[in-house]
Amino acid sequence: MTAARETPIEGPTLTRRQELGAASARSLLLTVLGEFVLPRGEQVWTSTLLELAADLDVAEKAARQALMRTADDGWIAAQRIGRETRWGLTEQGTRLLTDGTRRIYDAASEEQPWDGSWLVLTVTVPENARALRQRLRTQLGWAGLGSSSPGVWVTPRVDREAEAARVLEELGLTAGSWSFVARSGQIGDQRSLVRSAWDLDAIETRYEEFLELVGSRRPRTDRQALVAQVRLVQEWRRFPLLDPGLPRELLPPRWSGNRAAQVFRERHATWAPRARSAWESLARTD
Repeated sequence: MTAARETPIEGPTLTRRQELGAASARSLLLTVLGEFVLPRGEQVWTSTLLELAADLDVAEKAARQALMRTADDGWIAAQRIGRETRWGLTEQGTRLLTDGTRRIYDAASEEQPWDGSWLVLTVTVPENARALRQRLRTQLGWAGLGSSSPGVWVTPRVDREAEAARVLEELGLTAGSWSFVARSGQIGDQRSLVRSAWDLDAIETRYEEFLELVGSRRPRTDRQALVAQVRLVQEWRRFPLLDPGLPRELLPPRWSGNRAAQVFRERHATWAPRARSAWESLARTD
C-alpha cells in the first residue's frame, strides 16, 4: 500500500457518557462493509480495510481480529489470491447488512403518519430463563417494541407485528404469546404509557450527544470525508435500537431526534460523493 495517510479530522475528546464515539473494531468493520462493500457487491482487500481502520484509530491487530471474528460468524468469506486475501460478503452477511442498512436509513427518514393504532404483544417467559428474557428484550427492542409492564410489549407501529412474530419463533416463545391491534380507550393517557415503555429522556440525551459529536466535524479532503462518513453512520446506527420511532403525537415538544435525523441526512448527503471517491481510490491502490 503506497497511499499516505492524511491527518484525521479533529473532534471533541470523548467522555465516558459519550459512548457514541467509542466504537469497537468489529462494529466499525460492519459499518464499512455496509456502507461501501454491500452497495457495490464487490470484494475488498485486507490491506484496504487495514488502512481505513488505521485512519479510524483502530490498531492493526484489532482490525485483523475483527475480520477473523466476522468470518467465523459466517458474514464474510476470504479468497486467497497469491499471498494476498480479499473479502466478500456471504449470503448471510448480505442479509444482515441489508437489514441493518434499511433500519439505519429508516431511522433517519421523514416522519410517517399514525392512525392511532397500537400493537400489543403478551409474552410468557419461564421465570428462571434470564438469558432468554434478555434476548427477547434485545430483539423486540430492535424491532421497536417497548415493555410497559412485565410480559407486555407495545408499539404504535403495527407493521412491526411480522417481525415480532419472527423473534418469538426464533426464541421458541410463540406458544403462549398473543398479539392484539387496538386503539387507546378512555382510561389512561398514551403519553404515560410511552413513558413507562421507553426512557425518552435517555434517548434524547443520546441524540444531543450525537449532535454535539457530529457538529464539530469539518472534513477538508476526500479521505477525511471518508473517515467522517464512517463515523457518522457508525454513531447513527445505534438509534434504531434506542429509538422506537414514535409518532409526533406521542413525543415531547422539540424532540431532539427530529433535529438529529435532519443533521444525519444532510451530512450524509454532503459527504457521500467525496467519501465514495476516497473509498474507490483507496481500493484501487491495492
